[in-house]
Amino acid sequence: MTPREALHRTLADIAAGDAQWRSFSAVHDAAGAMRELDRALAHGGALQGIAVGVKDIFDTAGLPTSYGSPIYAGHQPRNDAAIVQAIRRAGGVVVGKTTTTEFAFLNPTDTLNPNAPGHTPGGSSAGSAAAVAAGLVPLAVGTQTGGSVIRPASYCGVVGFKPSYGALPTPGLKPFSWSLDTVGLFTRTVAQMASWSQAISGRPWANAQGATPVFGIAWDFPWEPLSASARQALDSAKRQLLASGAQVREIALPTWVGDVFKAHDAVQGWEATRALADEMQFHADSLSPILRSYLADAARVDDKAYAEGQRIAATARAHLAQLFDGIDVLLTPSAPDEAPQGFASTGASTWNRAWTLLHVPCLSVPGASGVNGLPMGVQVIAPLHEEALCLRAGRVLEAALAAAPGR
Repeated sequence: MTPREALHRTLADIAAGDAQWRSFSAVHDAAGAMRELDRALAHGGALQGIAVGVKDIFDTAGLPTSYGSPIYAGHQPRNDAAIVQAIRRAGGVVVGKTTTTEFAFLNPTDTLNPNAPGHTPGGSSAGSAAAVAAGLVPLAVGTQTGGSVIRPASYCGVVGFKPSYGALPTPGLKPFSWSLDTVGLFTRTVAQMASWSQAISGRPWANAQGATPVFGIAWDFPWEPLSASARQALDSAKRQLLASGAQVREIALPTWVGDVFKAHDAVQGWEATRALADEMQFHADSLSPILRSYLADAARVDDKAYAEGQRIAATARAHLAQLFDGIDVLLTPSAPDEAPQGFASTGASTWNRAWTLLHVPCLSVPGASGVNGLPMGVQVIAPLHEEALCLRAGRVLEAALAAAPGR
């Protein structure tokens, strides 16, 4: 299909299918989408008219931006966020805004999970993960402050990529915690992720050359024991990687990883109370109880605790070589378990917080499953600024999991 034909098909798919999944909060009409396509194609970028969904935590001049909150219902920014501009320069077309939890925190959206009926799609990038999982768009943008890219990717059975902090631009993002908020992407395959993330970032992330990475797996973690589903996913990854000829080494995590995990709470809480100070002071009645309670508790984090959290993070980043001693990438579960049943919770970011605070690239690779047969992602973690390595390892893992008996 030509780009125009493909875009018409995408709009028709969203119109026909999204009432079932509720993954979009706003969508361009045909005329608006075609205007966006003409602007994108004028740049001649590698995306060549690919339709993209953007989390409704980013400003868009052509679509309303509510940040998932009734406080901003009908809000119309005058400018596009930097990531929207980058997508357009790469030749992509933002066709609509995908749902976000309130200010990208924990209050669930009404989005459903296409690959785990009756179970949460996760948060806060629920709409982006679900839109890709449902096949409505091939590429979507999310954000991660705790685990809001990797976790919904795991629950929905798609690829989720959180590059190094700052690798994709954040201006025009409604902040929650500015030293943690990281732009991420969702696709169906790792090859798509490598190609399209390279097009958007302008960096050589799709480089597939080099020796097969050495994979490290740890079985003991300082925050919680592996669930049965998480252990099954890691067992499958190890078994299939060894069968493919890759090297897998079992490692013990440095003790400071536990300190980083604990420090995340202080850093996020101190910054969130300042990022949402006006909303809390002037619109508290319009905040959900879960966010209002969190901000009230987070206000008790003092300057000293925040400074100590940032010190722990900076020290740990300086010692990342210790984490990757003898391995190229680390494998962990992408989420604590399969997607929780029901829609009262978006799940927990337990397996993501430390890596988000460390600012390292993380990739959730689908293909494993939990004890109930629901999707379980395996998280690939690479050294800081080693996005190409992370994605190369993801390709190896994806191929190995696809070769599992019965798939």
